[in-house]
Amino acid sequence: MPNRLAHETSPYLLQHAENPVEWWPWSTEAFEEARRRGVPVLLSVGYSSCHWCHVMAHESFEDEATAALLNENFVSVKVDREERPDVDAVYMEAVQAATGHGGWPMTVFLTPDAEPFYFGTYFPPTPRHGMPSFSQVLEGVKSAWADRREEVGEVAGKIVRDLAGRSLSAGGVQPPEREDLLAALMQLTREFDANRGGFGGAPKFPPSMVLEFLLRHHARTDSEGALQMVTATCEAMARGGIYDQLGGGFARYSVDAEWVVPHFEKMLYDNALLCRVYAHLWRATGSGLARRIALETADFMVRELRTDQLGFASALDADSDDGSGRHVEGAYYVWTPEQLTEVLGEKDAQVAADYFGVTEEGTFEEGASVLQLPDTDGLLDADRIQGIKERLRAARDERPRPGRDDKVVAAWNGLAIAALAETGAYFERPDLVQAATDAADLLVRVHMDGRARLHRTSRDGVPGTNSGVLEDYADVAEGFLALSQVTGEGVWADFAGLLLDTVLIHFRGPDGSLYDTADDAETLIRRPQDPTDNAVPSGWTAAAGALLSYAALTGSSPHREAAEQALGIVKALSGRAPRFIGWGLAAAEALLDGPREVAVVGPYDDEATRELHRAALLGTAPGTVVAVGEPGSEEVALLKDRPLLGGRPAAYVCRDFTCERPTADPGELAERLKEH
Repeated sequence: MPNRLAHETSPYLLQHAENPVEWWPWSTEAFEEARRRGVPVLLSVGYSSCHWCHVMAHESFEDEATAALLNENFVSVKVDREERPDVDAVYMEAVQAATGHGGWPMTVFLTPDAEPFYFGTYFPPTPRHGMPSFSQVLEGVKSAWADRREEVGEVAGKIVRDLAGRSLSAGGVQPPEREDLLAALMQLTREFDANRGGFGGAPKFPPSMVLEFLLRHHARTDSEGALQMVTATCEAMARGGIYDQLGGGFARYSVDAEWVVPHFEKMLYDNALLCRVYAHLWRATGSGLARRIALETADFMVRELRTDQLGFASALDADSDDGSGRHVEGAYYVWTPEQLTEVLGEKDAQVAADYFGVTEEGTFEEGASVLQLPDTDGLLDADRIQGIKERLRAARDERPRPGRDDKVVAAWNGLAIAALAETGAYFERPDLVQAATDAADLLVRVHMDGRARLHRTSRDGVPGTNSGVLEDYADVAEGFLALSQVTGEGVWADFAGLLLDTVLIHFRGPDGSLYDTADDAETLIRRPQDPTDNAVPSGWTAAAGALLSYAALTGSSPHREAAEQALGIVKALSGRAPRFIGWGLAAAEALLDGPREVAVVGPYDDEATRELHRAALLGTAPGTVVAVGEPGSEEVALLKDRPLLGGRPAAYVCRDFTCERPTADPGELAERLKEH
């Protein structure tokens, strides 16, 4: 029986296509085969840039003896969690409920009815640190299946019943109020690391969605404490090893609490979210650091993640060849003093070592250091530093590059479109706006069908077979809405509306709660439903935010009501777990502020129109939506019946069903968008 992964589109599955394990992709046929043979299913879930997934693959799935044990006693199913977040979510919930923790690789044993009965993550090839070896686990499960089948079935049935009892309501009919958001702020203040930025201890993840909430909270309330947490965290991350000081862009997380040593994989979603945060921080404060990081991160995404089809690839691996044939984590990014000297000569190498914190002892493994900016207070020759950076970057370009997972994920491209559109508009970089437009065009052409249904992924311009989940619809709508506001092209708002109508029809429960999968999607042991924001905004909170923006642009009451209902869950979680509902809190800030609606009317080639449009886009009032168009345009509903002001371009500011008098003065418009 051959390995069946050779014709899959997922780079992660293709990495396993040559394994001696007789892998199946997730399919009804795999479970029918397990039923026919009377054996359990091994479900192995990971993703292309996952370091420990690669380790377990090399140790166990490439091993002939382990493969023989698997092939004889199990049907082995390999899943890319980025292609099938629904499958991942359902079984990760079971793993976390049973073991108290989760992670990838995820290893789950199932009955032929897809019911889980034994769980784990990484298993070593030999017993280690109290963990059994993978072979011992396989022998144990094989024995239990043969000798205690009835008991296994009872365990599996109980797990499925427990999971089925976990469905969520919308959390109440009321969205969060001012006191709820203040309670969230107070809890975040308690968890804030005042010395090193960020929240909690090691490992430390970039809290991009919480930072968006804090920026919006500051804009609405003038809370200095909220802004201070954003500023300190953004500076600490930008100066730390989690940020690529030579090439721009952020790694997935820091293994320590000081942001020094990252887990080196670079994900599209992290960089899209953080690019937007730094752009919004610049908008709020004028920070030169924030401007630099936003632009460098945007340039990183376009330079290193853009595909030939003009979408954005998912990730760069943490590991790469260290030059000796070994695949080593971080090899592409770290430096020793000797390597600096080799590239720069002794004098410039010493300057670089001091500037980037490269030491003889090293901050990473084997005496190597991750580049940081530990102290930028000294007097430095900016041109000399720039020259050093360029020479180091050129030398690094000669190293073997980390692998790239080049599948295009709809949701993450939606986040990138929003970030690039706004960053391009703020910093007058039309090339970035064009990159956002090109990616949006790809999503419409390749990912979206005639019924406004999305494919989750594509590769080489060919759509994958997996259906979009809620986060795809919500994040793509978010990206399209941002693009419409920046370009003035109403068609992007129309496409967003089609996607959000699909959300209302297929992803919404009778009580207004939201599900991660459509009502006509493949039936799993449970319909996944997770409102918490983790690495990315949850589909639930992303949908709430996009519904609210769309309602503000169009005046649609059903979309507004759906947003308010969905935000009920934020009220339930805001005081208890604000770190895991950041995007929801940001959407709630927009709801409390209105959000404000700005219609800019005037000939688009008129400088006065452009100045008003720019002033509107730079307004910090939470969730402000902007439409711009020619006089008489109805391309976006917000523009309807908006005449010029004495023949001059004009801006109209409305909120809560009330409009202020129009203005032709960009300065006055900016002031109005600062008022509480």
